[in-house]
Amino acid sequence: MDLDFSYLTAIIFLPIVGMIVIALLRDPQPKTIRLTALAFTLASFALSIAVFCLFDRSGGAVGQMQFEEKLSWIPAINAFYHLGVDGLSLPMVVLMTFLGVLTVLVSWKIELRLREYFIWLLLLETSILGVFCSLDLILFFLFWELELIPMYFLISIWGSGRKEYAANKYLIYTLVGSAMMLAGILSIYFITGSLSMMELAGLALAAPAIPLTAMFFLLLTGFAIKLPVFPLHTWLPDAHTNAPTAVSVILAGALLKMGGYGMIRLCVTIFPEVALRYAPLLVVLAVVGVLYGAAVTLRQKDLKRLIAYSSVSHMGYVLLGIFALNQISVTGATLQMFSHGIITGLLFAMVGLVYDKTHERNLDNLGGLARQMPVIVVVFSIAGLASLCLPGTSGFAAEFIIFIGSFSSVAVSGMQVYTLLGVLGIVLTAGYILWMLQQVFYGEPLEKFDGVPDADSIEKVCIFSFVGAIMLVGLYPAVLTDVIRLGVEPIIGLVGL
Repeated sequence: MDLDFSYLTAIIFLPIVGMIVIALLRDPQPKTIRLTALAFTLASFALSIAVFCLFDRSGGAVGQMQFEEKLSWIPAINAFYHLGVDGLSLPMVVLMTFLGVLTVLVSWKIELRLREYFIWLLLLETSILGVFCSLDLILFFLFWELELIPMYFLISIWGSGRKEYAANKYLIYTLVGSAMMLAGILSIYFITGSLSMMELAGLALAAPAIPLTAMFFLLLTGFAIKLPVFPLHTWLPDAHTNAPTAVSVILAGALLKMGGYGMIRLCVTIFPEVALRYAPLLVVLAVVGVLYGAAVTLRQKDLKRLIAYSSVSHMGYVLLGIFALNQISVTGATLQMFSHGIITGLLFAMVGLVYDKTHERNLDNLGGLARQMPVIVVVFSIAGLASLCLPGTSGFAAEFIIFIGSFSSVAVSGMQVYTLLGVLGIVLTAGYILWMLQQVFYGEPLEKFDGVPDADSIEKVCIFSFVGAIMLVGLYPAVLTDVIRLGVEPIIGLVGL
C-alpha cells in the first residue's frame, strides 16, 4: 500500500518525540511532564486506530503486508528500514499504543525523578512497537534489544523490594536469549544473503552448512525466554513483583507478547517443517506451563506474585495454540495475546491501586475492603472473571478458540488429550481467582483500613478503559479475528497440513 503519510514510522517514533520534548523542557512542572507524555502516547494510539480502520480486510488482502515503508538502510549487508503490518502484527500494535496511554495514567502519581521516569517509559513503548512493525531481521533485533535499557532502569530505580536483583535477573535472562537469537539471524543471513522476513517465508535449503533445526532453536530460545516457556520462566515473577505498577502492566500486557509474536512470525513462518517436527515437544511444554503456572499460583500470598505466576499459565495457552499449527488455534493464540494483555494489564493496575490505598499486598493481611472500595472491587472482579474465562469477556473468546483449534489439530498425535489437560488450567484459575477476591475484599472489615479511599477520577478513566476493551473483544471477537485471519492463513498454509 503506497501512502504519502508514513503511518507506522509516526506510530513508532511519536513516543520518542515526546521523550525528547520532555528532556528539553526547562524547569517543567510535574503536570507539564505528565500531560506531554499523555499527549504523545494518545497521538500514537489515535494513529494506530486509524491504521486499524483503514486496514484492508478483503479476501485479496490475505497474506499481504499493508502500510509498508521500505528504505535502503545498510546496503553492504542488504538491510532495509522495512516496516509493515498484517493481521498478525496490527492487533499487537493497537494493544501496545492502548497500553502506552493507560500506563501514563497509571503513573500519574509518580514523583521520584519524574522527568527521567517518563523518558524511559516512552522509550520502552517505541522499542516494543518497533518489534511488531519490523520486516527486516536486523531492524527487528535492534528494537528487541532497545527494550532492555528502559526496562532495566524502570525496575531498578522505581521498583520495590529486591528491585536490583529482579532487574539484573531480567537482563541476564534476556541477554542470553538475545545472543542466541542473533546467532540464529546471522546463520540465516550467511546462508541466504537475505534479512527480509517476507523473502524468507517457508525457507527450504538443500543441505545448508548449519542445520535448519539449529537455526530454529536458536531463534526459539530467545522467544521462549520472553514468552516465557517453562522452565525458562523464573525471571518473570521477580520482575513483576518488584517492578512499579505501570511497568508490570507493560511487561504483562505487551512485552511477553513479543515472544509469541516472534514464534509465529519467524519460527513457524521461516521454518514450517521444523516447527511441525518439534510441535509435540512444544505442546507438552505448553501443557506443563499451563498446569504448573496455575498450581504454583495457588500457593502465592503476594498479590503481584500471584498475578505473575498466572501469566506463566495463561501464556502456556498461547504456546499451545501456536504449535497446534492450524488456522483456528493460531488465530486463538494471537487473540489470547491481545486478550491477556488487557486482562492482566488491568489485574496489575488493580493490584497497584489496592497497594497504593492500603500499603499492603500480602493476602493474609488484607480483607473486607469491598465496603471501602466499591468501584475497585467491581472492576477487580471483572478482571478476575475475565481471567477465568467467563463468557462475554475476551478471555473466554480467546481460550475457547484455542481449545477448538487445538482439539481438531492433526499436527500432533494425541492432541485431544493435551487440549483436555490444558482445559484443567481453567479450573485451577477459577480456584485462585475466587480465593484471591475472597481474601482481599470479603470477610470481616479490618479496622486498620477504615477510611481507605476508592479510585479517583483519573484511576477510573484508566480502569474503565480496560474494562471496555475486555467487553468489546469478548462480545464481538470478530473485530479482531477478521483481521488476525488475514495474517495467520498464509503462515499455516506453509506448514502444509
